[in-house]
Amino acid sequence: MPPKRPVADRTHASLEYTLSEVEHAYGPHIHILSNPYSMSLLARLGSPRTSQPVVNELVRRLYSDLLTHVVCAEFPLVTVAEPTRMAALHPKEGVYRGEIVDPKARVVCVNIARAGTLPSQVCFETLSYLMDAAGVRQDHVFMNRRTNAKGQVVGVDLSGSKIGGPMEGAIVLIPDPMGATGGSMLEAVRQLTKSEKPRKLIALHLIITPEYCRAVGKSGLALDVYAVRLDRGFSPPAVLGTEPGIERDRERGLNDRQYIVPGAGGLGELMNNAER
Repeated sequence: MPPKRPVADRTHASLEYTLSEVEHAYGPHIHILSNPYSMSLLARLGSPRTSQPVVNELVRRLYSDLLTHVVCAEFPLVTVAEPTRMAALHPKEGVYRGEIVDPKARVVCVNIARAGTLPSQVCFETLSYLMDAAGVRQDHVFMNRRTNAKGQVVGVDLSGSKIGGPMEGAIVLIPDPMGATGGSMLEAVRQLTKSEKPRKLIALHLIITPEYCRAVGKSGLALDVYAVRLDRGFSPPAVLGTEPGIERDRERGLNDRQYIVPGAGGLGELMNNAER
């Protein structure tokens, strides 16, 4: 008789993950976490009492946690039979048989300078430990808000990029702390997908607004969005009591200069200790 094949423990054989998220009516591609840990860190990050070097350390911890949820919810899995150190004593039993994140999946982290520089580096470094490092890459896009005489955002200026290779078939992560109007993010996505089709496009934000959600929805782009918090501080009190997205035409999270309220302040400046 042929030898019996080792049996995988059912607790490892099919890993399931359920994202804890806020219910809303913005559509299935937007995910707003319901996570007390991250919300607490983000509240501290936005406090005027918080300064460097704590600012950057909080950003690192927030993006490390956010990336965990994105990987669990979006990355492909494979089944492996991986010997552990105990396999030297127990060759059959000392083997992990079950699912893990596919280490050969290709991932590109895109840095939208400058607020996205540190978040992208966190994602790049973390994924280089989790997966085959040769398949993980970091690209760079340089853009700025274009404003009018009143300081209002009227567009985005793309000043350059450094793309290290093809994106076709790769999971593309775009970590950018503030999803305010959606202009920078959507322009970055359009530029990145001009001639290639990534496997997935995923934006990772600390805070987004109703205006951002509406812009993403209207764009028609295949972009999945993950955010720690939705801010709609300028919405009428009655709207704040409704499920996000139900009263979308009355929701407002930006002031007249397109800064998020309550928000966290100018994180690009705070993270670089620059004047605002």
